[in-house]
Formats: sequence, C-alpha cells, structure tokens
Amino acid sequence: MWTVFRNSSRQFSTTCGVQAGEKWRKEHGLARSGTEYGPLTDLPDWSFADGRPAPPLKGQLRRKQEREVLAKRIVMLNSEMDRGIEMWKGRVEEAERMEEHKKSLLLKPKGKRLLKKTPQN
Repeated sequence: MWTVFRNSSRQFSTTCGVQAGEKWRKEHGLARSGTEYGPLTDLPDWSFADGRPAPPLKGQLRRKQEREVLAKRIVMLNSEMDRGIEMWKGRVEEAERMEEHKKSLLLKPKGKRLLKKTPQN
C-alpha cells in the first residue's frame, strides 16, 4: 500500500491551509480565531447555583496577566514617545533661539547707510 503512495505524483499535506472564517473575522474587526478573546474565552464556564461566580481558570488568569503586561508596555512606550516629542520640541526651540541670537550679533548699518534705505528687489 505504501508503495502506491510513494510512486504517486500527488503530494499530501497534513496542515490546514486557511483557518475557517479567519478572513471574515479579520474583515469585521474580530480575532483571527474564536479562541483568542471574547465571551466564550473570557467569561467563566459555569457558576454556583446560588449565583457566586466560579473561580477563574488557569487560561483566564494567564490571559489577564498577558493583558496587564501588554497594557504596562503600552503605557511605558507612550510615555517614552511623549518625552521624546518634548525633547525634540525643546531642541527645535533652542535651535531657533540660537539662530535669532546669531542674527542679533550681525553688524548693523550705521550712519549714512542707516539713513539711506534702498529698496531691495
């Protein structure tokens, strides 16, 4: 039987080419798969009969921790960007101040040249 497969010109693949519905989910702003986030993964599977919530599962705790780490990283990167923008603005203002200072140090016309105002074309 295996010799038939070896001699065959057809290739067999065991991997899934495209996940079912992945393109549709991406187009509608949803997760790539139904197991990344959403009520089916974030909410508990069950609760007690008296209404108390079930204890969180390991996967829920892991996802919560991953989200917290991601949120902290976003806040850190955002503050770094704000500091960088402020430093850049300070450098631009300092360069403008230096340029104005250099212009103020240039020789100024005196005497007859000051009184003689020639229009420049």
